[in-house]
Amino acid sequence: MSQPIDKPLQGIRVLDLTRLLPGPVATMHLADMGADVVKIEDPGTGDYARTLGHVGNQVSQFFIAVNRGKRELRLDLKDAAQRDVFLEMAEQADVVVESFRPGVMDRLGIGWKTLKARNPKLVMCAISGYGMDGPYAQLAGHDINYIGLAGMLEQNVGPDGSPALGNLQVGDLLGGAQAAVQGMLAALLGVKNGGPGRFVDISMTDAVFAHNIMPLAAVNNFGKPAPPGRDLLTGGVPCYNIYRTSDGRHMAVGALELKFWQACCDVLGRPDLKERHWSLGQEVGGADAMRVKTELDHLFSLETLAVWTERFAQVDCCVTPVLRADEALAHPLMQSRGMVHRLHHPTEGDYWASGPAVKFHE
Repeated sequence: MSQPIDKPLQGIRVLDLTRLLPGPVATMHLADMGADVVKIEDPGTGDYARTLGHVGNQVSQFFIAVNRGKRELRLDLKDAAQRDVFLEMAEQADVVVESFRPGVMDRLGIGWKTLKARNPKLVMCAISGYGMDGPYAQLAGHDINYIGLAGMLEQNVGPDGSPALGNLQVGDLLGGAQAAVQGMLAALLGVKNGGPGRFVDISMTDAVFAHNIMPLAAVNNFGKPAPPGRDLLTGGVPCYNIYRTSDGRHMAVGALELKFWQACCDVLGRPDLKERHWSLGQEVGGADAMRVKTELDHLFSLETLAVWTERFAQVDCCVTPVLRADEALAHPLMQSRGMVHRLHHPTEGDYWASGPAVKFHE
């Protein structure tokens, strides 16, 4: 077994003023990679996430899930003396992260110009819904608004054809957290290479729009995106689709490549379907694709999730069960990769936690 190695962000000091989901997840990732993160909250209610979905004693499981590995500090930034404490901390910090509306940090007296003057090597990251400028800069919003404006939500439909809300907040987590981590690490590398500190402007809507690749490709090819549920990766081909089993569960068929589709057809006992594949001319979202999908709907409905899981486990063709979160916790993949931990919180007791998604080896 390889020996533990120092985490790459050890020695990096981060002051975290963010709340709720995007910013706290971003700084949690930095903490996972070794950064010393100080979460700064106001003396009152603090981060709203503390009580979001709260069913325990003092703090919610949501708050616990996104704030692991951080130190906590209460400061009233409207108080001059406590604001001075923050400014002194910023002089020794590498990163400041905030998620207020544009202009709030300036009004508090701790905006970019002030911080940069006191620490020219500082990286400051501002996470907002619509960016620091533009016509929406001062508007409120949430994940549903960002993915709606970016052209992503329209492509995710439910059985009735209406846009469906997934329980993974793409705008907050891809747009806010991951884009912020990317920007902060790039700015830190610039400082390490002798450059100045930088202001990192993260718009969650920008980031979702920039990653909305398949609909953009369709616009370039055909002048408009595919109808919802009828593109290559959203239900328009039988080889990349979701099928209900006899016990009301679902199997995920990701046999996008021809070789995987043909192996899938063998498991299903339908070798006659092997040539009916998008790579061989089957129209994506077309009549033949939908006819084959209907046949697979029937085939998968004949057996339980457990039966299909066992059958496909013997063949490498990208077909897997659709698991619940509690089942994913117990799955050998998550267990073997160190992605599942049973931890203890001083007021809420034992709880499940995910491991860090990024792992480092010598």
